[in-house]
Amino acid sequence: MSYVRDPRVDAYIDRLPAWQQVICQEVRDLVHAADPDVEETIKRTVQPYFVLQGNVVALLSAKDHVSIFLYDGGIVADPGGIVTGGHGNETGRMIAVHEGERLNERAFTVYVRQIIANNRAGGWRKLKREGAP
Repeated sequence: MSYVRDPRVDAYIDRLPAWQQVICQEVRDLVHAADPDVEETIKRTVQPYFVLQGNVVALLSAKDHVSIFLYDGGIVADPGGIVTGGHGNETGRMIAVHEGERLNERAFTVYVRQIIANNRAGGWRKLKREGAP
């Protein structure tokens, strides 16, 4: 897959253990495949973010998992049951992927596309004001 890579995101991923590199690269590829206009950057000094008219996804490695933050304002449906944390969070939710686990690529892609659609519609804050769940 071809997309513009931020070398700082490359550096972040390259420093991780091999199993976390695989997860982060998979997320990176899936987010870019969901919409070719997504851009990647670093925020909070070291954390990879994927943005398109607002935050879409962020990555953060932990000792025993990779956290995938979904900036959905809690309004995106999760029929695939991929969200593992932050169900009551006002700004977003999280998927924790541990060593040996696989990300549900199809459900993740659907989720990311909905976040992007919401961003293009003015963002989750606007949509919440207008009565989104």
